[in-house]
Amino acid sequence: MHHRTVEELMSRDVVRARRDTPFKELVRLLADNDVSALPVVDDLDRPVGVVSEADLLRKSADQADPSGRTPVPNLEAWERAKAEGSRAEELMSAPAVCARAQWSVVEAARLMETQHVKRLPVVDEADRLLGIVSRGDLLRIFLRRDDAIREEITGDLLRRTMGLDPREVSVEVRDGRVTLGGTVEYKTLIPVIEQLCRGVDGVVSVGGHMACRTDDARSSAGDT
Repeated sequence: MHHRTVEELMSRDVVRARRDTPFKELVRLLADNDVSALPVVDDLDRPVGVVSEADLLRKSADQADPSGRTPVPNLEAWERAKAEGSRAEELMSAPAVCARAQWSVVEAARLMETQHVKRLPVVDEADRLLGIVSRGDLLRIFLRRDDAIREEITGDLLRRTMGLDPREVSVEVRDGRVTLGGTVEYKTLIPVIEQLCRGVDGVVSVGGHMACRTDDARSSAGDT
């Protein structure tokens, strides 16, 4: 099976800032390029942080409300330092959480989830910036056509990986939902097939009912 990599999904035309990029220029870069965050790089084009709209909005949130309707928020020391910053290196979230180009969608998605970030700068072996991948980029794998998913399951997975006759297993795909049927030789093959199907890019869910000719699971349990 071919799993799409971060390199295949990332945006290569990356708007970036330098450590000394001033506040107003950061706002202009975000607005002119219709992005909500951008990486901050050093002189070797290595990401050192990411500055987002949320980082920049701290400056507005730290100002007194002329109407007096809302109190000035109680900011942590590091938040107040950001609110008072005027250059990218003072405003950015650091260090930059980065992905590698050869990573799978699963690896990138898990890092986003654990680090609570919406995008990842993508770097090469020397940690130089190659691109940026967002949540939306990763979700593009679910736009795969149903017939492409079915072809990968029946050809790559069942025939080449499992060595099965695809005619013995029926595969229906609708809106990314895979329904399996048919009969295989051994019962222990069924969860293996289902798990492999879940790993195919674009698959939303796997269900259905498969039968077996030999209940080797029961035989194995009786031998112990």
